[in-house]
Formats: sequence, C-alpha cells, structure tokens
Amino acid sequence: MEHFNAASAEALEQTLLSCLRSPRWSRRVAEHRPYPDLDSLLAAADEAAYDLTWPDLTEALTAESLPPLPPGTYSAAHTALSAAHAAYEARFGHAFVICLDGVAQAETLDRLLEAIRSRLTNDPEEERAVTADELRRLARGRLLTALRSAGNCAINH
Repeated sequence: MEHFNAASAEALEQTLLSCLRSPRWSRRVAEHRPYPDLDSLLAAADEAAYDLTWPDLTEALTAESLPPLPPGTYSAAHTALSAAHAAYEARFGHAFVICLDGVAQAETLDRLLEAIRSRLTNDPEEERAVTADELRRLARGRLLTALRSAGNCAINH
C-alpha cells in the first residue's frame, strides 16, 4: 500500500487506467488516497466501479479484448470463438468481457465459449449488468496484479 499511496499522480493514473480504461473510475480511486490497507483500496475500487454509468462502461469496453487462448489451441477453436464474439458484438454493440481469474489455462477456451453462448441469451439490460460486473472483477484482478508488482516499480515513480 505504501507504493500505491506514495505514487505520483501521473504514475498512479497510468496504473489505474491499465486496470480499467475509465478516467472516472481512475480519478475516484486515486482521489481517496491514502488507503490504510488493501481491503480499503479494493472496496473503494469496487464502489467506484459500481457507480460508473453506461457511457463510462462503454468507454472502458473500447479497450477490452478477449483473453488470449492457450498455446496450441486449434484454429477451429479460434474460428468458433471469433464467430461467437462477432454474434455477441452484433447483438449487444460492444466487446464481450469476462474475468477468468482462477481459471486454469486449459479451461480458458471452454469457459469463454460457454459464457459467450450463455450470455447471448440475455436481454440487453441484463447483459449490461453482467458486463459491468465482469469489468469490475477485471479491474479488481488487474489492480491486485499491479500492487503485487509495485515492488518492481509499477507505481512507485
């Protein structure tokens, strides 16, 4: 937490925007420094994510892409995923996002295809809520990763 709280505004902004491409979210998290502990930071990050409007989320979605598939994945699997993603974007008008933290690399493709097919059945309002929650989870995981690497100068400039 020391590195996070002491980081320059510029370095912190870059780190936070790498977690979620939302300037509003980034500002809200940064403005509440100093954080006494990790739980306080994560709670503030979650709260800031819950408060994002759909235009804020749409802005963040423009920087998202599908997670990389494991090495050696068959080209047919890439084709199936591309087709499912195109169908999703045509239906909802934005990129498909999913947090796969804790999912074994060998299960990535199955989880992706299962989730995208399942979520294609959502109505647009329901999918907005799911998408917002997935973005929040992605931001949280990326923030934890950034904090772990803080000792490697990620945010202590």
